[in-house]
Amino acid sequence: MPQLETTHGLTGEEELMKIHRAKRNGKGMKKAQAGMSLIETIVALGVLLIVAAGVMGLAVIALSTTENQGHLGARTAEYAQDKMEQLLALDSCDGTGGPGTGTDTTVFPAAAAGGTGLAGGSLSTTAPVAGYVDYLDASGNLLGGAGGAWQYIRVWQISVPAGTTAMKQISVRVQVRAAVGEQVLVPQSTETWPF
Repeated sequence: MPQLETTHGLTGEEELMKIHRAKRNGKGMKKAQAGMSLIETIVALGVLLIVAAGVMGLAVIALSTTENQGHLGARTAEYAQDKMEQLLALDSCDGTGGPGTGTDTTVFPAAAAGGTGLAGGSLSTTAPVAGYVDYLDASGNLLGGAGGAWQYIRVWQISVPAGTTAMKQISVRVQVRAAVGEQVLVPQSTETWPF
């Protein structure tokens, strides 16, 4: 069988063997398939760091929102419910004999005399009425007054709803001293009975 000569002086069969050897040794691979260079890797890491920094900003916002609306909000509701239960345990005519004749609910357990009982009060946390306010520390323990360690303020009001004469309405508000992060509104909860 006659062999054909190529322009390089190789026969067709020899040229095929040379191409096969080059492919087997990896010399015929294209440059794009050769892998990533160091510069490409650094650029990819830079893009990844920029994206991660953006996500971290969202994580900080998520943490402060969770602390304010989740943890602190739940604690205010719990402390309001505690005070509501303490007030509901009193006799409905407690404190109707005048100042100092009712149960003192600013201490725990409540003292049988020397307090306001179930009459009066205010839901203002900025100007609370004496006898209708108590302060709690970060763990919810009752403090003796508005010292520097308080974290929660708890105020309550006992009123007679319009259109009734013998029914009393009890409202309790608890507010956190300061929120976490740059939030304008501090978490607070208000419980009212009867609704």
